[in-house]
Amino acid sequence: MEPAASYNNKFHHHFSLLLFLAVISCFGSSVGAYTNYTVGGSLGWYDKLLKPTVDYQKWLVGKNFSLGDFLIFNSDSNHSVIQTYNFNTYKRCDYNNDQDNDTTQWSGADPSSTTPQPVTVSVPLVKVGMNYFFSSDYDGEQCKNGQRFKVNVTYGQGLPPSLLDSPDSSPAPISPESGDSESAPDTLVPSNFNNPKDIDQTDDVKSIATVVTENALIGVLLMLLGINLLGLN
Repeated sequence: MEPAASYNNKFHHHFSLLLFLAVISCFGSSVGAYTNYTVGGSLGWYDKLLKPTVDYQKWLVGKNFSLGDFLIFNSDSNHSVIQTYNFNTYKRCDYNNDQDNDTTQWSGADPSSTTPQPVTVSVPLVKVGMNYFFSSDYDGEQCKNGQRFKVNVTYGQGLPPSLLDSPDSSPAPISPESGDSESAPDTLVPSNFNNPKDIDQTDDVKSIATVVTENALIGVLLMLLGINLLGLN
């Protein structure tokens, strides 16, 4: 019969191995998620003239943006969504003289509309570095009244297959003329994208809760692993 001490040592060895594999698995799962960020949270995408309490600098605190993440703009047909990689464009609140590869109009306002319609625009982050966002309408008035922000996008885990730069899957922004019936589309991201999924205003909370849960689980597993290793001594 195998001595009890030898059996206990083997048990502790196998238990330690299982804990180690569980910790590695948790790290792997936490790295593999992209995030959908609802711009402005419950306040949405508006200027301070319409919503005085909106503060995009405050909203940005604690957030990290990587390739493959999405920014979800909840707004209306009187506000536009402009993305640019050009700081001067961002500073001017005007993109009229920009090159096509610098700036994208994801949604245009309709000044002729007497009844603004709800608009949701999903913008993928596809370029590393500074990404600037603003609303350029009404001669830049909305932008100058707080409707703009910038984010630094890191590489992270790179772009998912659905966002790779190919004719079949690349983003498809529009540049509608004022008054066009398509100036306030529900979404401007092709339906074959697999991000984002099930967009709503709780995405940010869900993302944070997931990270906290995963970190707590990893902490517990590491603690058990430490206790088990101490038991071998």
